[in-house]
Amino acid sequence: MARSGGNRRTSAETRDRLVTAAGEVLREEGRSGASARAIAARAGANSALVFYHFGGVDQLLLAALDRSSDERMRMYDEIAGQARTLEELVEAATRIYRTDLERGYITEFSELVAAAVTQPELRPEIRTRAEPWIAFIERHWNRVLGGSALGRMLPAHEVANAAITYYLGVNLFSVLDEDHSRTEAVLDLAGAMAPRAKLLTLRLPGAGERHTQT
Repeated sequence: MARSGGNRRTSAETRDRLVTAAGEVLREEGRSGASARAIAARAGANSALVFYHFGGVDQLLLAALDRSSDERMRMYDEIAGQARTLEELVEAATRIYRTDLERGYITEFSELVAAAVTQPELRPEIRTRAEPWIAFIERHWNRVLGGSALGRMLPAHEVANAAITYYLGVNLFSVLDEDHSRTEAVLDLAGAMAPRAKLLTLRLPGAGERHTQT
């Protein structure tokens, strides 16, 4: 029995190392460099274990994406939840973007989206994993701006789709924008425009109450 329990722990530890290694290799080497051999070598494991535990490289990479997404959701929900105005919401979005950029999370997600172009079987997997982030943006947009003129002009779902599109585009644009100056200029513009839209963010009495639920 003790041996069986030890085997379960070893199996769980191996899976954990493989998921960690998969995320690191995907962020550093891209999807083209994320082979079973490269991931297993980073994890200090046999490459056959990638297929034994996950069924293939793509399934392992999706598991790595799931882990980082869960961690990011907990962290970013707290950051965005502190925003009470459009300016603070823009500041939160900028902070989230910069964190994702610094830690390679943008690359992680974008590489799998790019892989889905030639691997149709990945598309529903990626769509499923994007939905919680669309809901995340909608929830905080409605919480801060629901019932305001700006909230009616810019519906939450469309804002969420635009944000995801921008997020993916930033990674592709980084080929041209190596120092991120152009991307930062867009964020600076959003920060400068937010105070000027203050009148549009005012709610009429009783308006938007349904959006304040978290």
